Amino acid sequence: MTGNLIIISSPSGGGKGTLIKEILASVPDIGYSVSLTTRPQRTGEIDGRDYHFVSRDEFETFRVDGGFLEYAEVHGNFYGTSRSQTEKMTSDGKDVILEIDVQGAQWVLKRQPEAVSIFILPPSFEALTHRLTARATETPEQLSLRLRNSFGEVMQYTEFEYVVINDEVTAASQRLESIILGERQKRVRQTEVIQGILSSFDVTKHQASGEDN
Repeated sequence: MTGNLIIISSPSGGGKGTLIKEILASVPDIGYSVSLTTRPQRTGEIDGRDYHFVSRDEFETFRVDGGFLEYAEVHGNFYGTSRSQTEKMTSDGKDVILEIDVQGAQWVLKRQPEAVSIFILPPSFEALTHRLTARATETPEQLSLRLRNSFGEVMQYTEFEYVVINDEVTAASQRLESIILGERQKRVRQTEVIQGILSSFDVTKHQASGEDN
């Protein structure tokens, strides 16, 4: 059975990264698509785990070669999702999480409308401001830009199938987990398994068995 493509998006500082870590630790058969980015590596980040950090020239070469499922420019830096990486994981039967911005989410949904789309909404603008300030990874100018952009980003929630309000990490991660597990139970996503079960109910087969006895 092919795995689901799961888009998780939020405004910068919405907490999607924290929730995704919780999901990866608790939900079986799920993977994470490590994006390529041209932004500088932050303290504590590991290349290949958090992002694949590349130069703008390397990013452009990958784009021209058709290597991206989606890519976008966000706050002056480029981000992109590897097409081959996601296709490999879903073909192996794993769900794959794409941690992308609203631009990238729209791009993917146009091409793969069957993807599961989830928007992480902070409980308030004040909470978002506190989270961005507390992580201390941006200059005052960058922080101001992210906060200004957040007004437009939160209004994109209507483009997503699900909304999870990230008011408290444990509760929000449980809501997110329930969505992912619930999606696996959809009839259209279990066609192959269902057909295998139904074949055991084949009336002709059981009639023939009864006649033999």
